[in-house]
Amino acid sequence: MRVDKFLKISRIVKRRPVAKAMGDAGRIEINNQIAKASTPVEVGDYVTIYFGNKIMTVQVADLRQTTKKMEAAELYRIISEKSVENN
Repeated sequence: MRVDKFLKISRIVKRRPVAKAMGDAGRIEINNQIAKASTPVEVGDYVTIYFGNKIMTVQVADLRQTTKKMEAAELYRIISEKSVENN
């Protein structure tokens, strides 16, 4: 599954075009490698997302084509989440 689709289905990012733009801007890493929106993601991969003021690292736990809102958090485990101060 593409990383932009995974981010949308897992509801880490609310809209797929936003996830695609983040990938195209180099703000997503998979296993410490910069990833484009089309880069495939697999179970066990570590995905780091650089939001504007937050860095979040998750491990992919499951891949599904669709999911309900209540089950979306089952698709990943949060490894770290930290705020970044802009000085």
